[in-house]
Amino acid sequence: MAKTRTLQKKNFMDIFSGKQILIPIVALVLLAVFNLIADPSFYKITLDVNSAGNHVLSGYLITILDYGSELAILAIGMTLVTAASGGQDISVGAGIAIAGSVILRVLCGTNSRPDHLQAPIIVAFLVSCVVAMLFGAFNGILVAGFKIQPMVATLILYTAGRSIAAWINNNELPVISDPSFGYFGGFIPGIPIPTPFFIAVACMIVMGLVMKFTSLGLYTQAVGINESSSRLNGLNPAFIKFLSFVILGLCVAVAALIKVSRISTINYSVIAKDIEMDAILAVALGGNSLSGGKFNLPASILGAYVIQFLTTTLYKFNVKSEAISAYKAIVVIILVVISAPVVREKFASFSQKMKVRNAKEVG
Repeated sequence: MAKTRTLQKKNFMDIFSGKQILIPIVALVLLAVFNLIADPSFYKITLDVNSAGNHVLSGYLITILDYGSELAILAIGMTLVTAASGGQDISVGAGIAIAGSVILRVLCGTNSRPDHLQAPIIVAFLVSCVVAMLFGAFNGILVAGFKIQPMVATLILYTAGRSIAAWINNNELPVISDPSFGYFGGFIPGIPIPTPFFIAVACMIVMGLVMKFTSLGLYTQAVGINESSSRLNGLNPAFIKFLSFVILGLCVAVAALIKVSRISTINYSVIAKDIEMDAILAVALGGNSLSGGKFNLPASILGAYVIQFLTTTLYKFNVKSEAISAYKAIVVIILVVISAPVVREKFASFSQKMKVRNAKEVG
């Protein structure tokens, strides 16, 4: 019996020290238990009729699924950028404003209040993808080509992006009246689950296939762990970093489509405000090192939904919007401390001592 308990302790320590996804799972369980105790109605889901007359599911869990999906999409690209470059892109919010403005510009043409769409939605989306990827490439060139620290390099677009977005539409606020445009950020008639969730699942599947059938994941980790060694092994670190920013740009375009579709217009100064912080926090909550190297996409995606779970919980208990950032800052501090090298070293040392002790007990 004693031997069995010792082996169980050993297995638990191995799991705790080796699984990145355990961090967001623990955070999710803590939030779930807190809400269950504080207010069980948090988990209530009802079938309601929305403004368009469609039957849709509603409730706090549906809100998490809805808004967490766009954050999950961004977390995919942010994870690759973090792993490859050892830094973060703080311009994704401004990038969403630009890509969203491009979508509306293509759909509206020269008239900010068109009676009908001036171009197919797919065309507007593809144009926004190209524009967002170009801005991602711009950030990538600064980081990979000019060796500028990622957060400093992306500060340029972070500062100027929203002004560029307003300039694209001549400082006007275009409005789309076609109800089909609202499907991407809302609900498709006859389907009660939010469309952003399906878009996020599609992005996850595509990225999963890319990781499975290409060496992108391996190359990204190799560059993030040791750039010099990866170069000696025939890789091109600059190109891998550049590519990660381009992929993030594509994720930004998808998130922009969802964002502008929700309200069929845009507010340049408010849209996706501070979303870059949530995306970075999702990566950190996924147990990924913010200094680059090994990464876990599923953990980052789960981290994104946990962040939205936290945000929704705070709103549920009437926390003021301006105070929510303070609560998230506390989470950031905890995650940064946990991921600090000195903390990791102490935990690794403690884990090793426990293994030695357990081995002696078994012996």
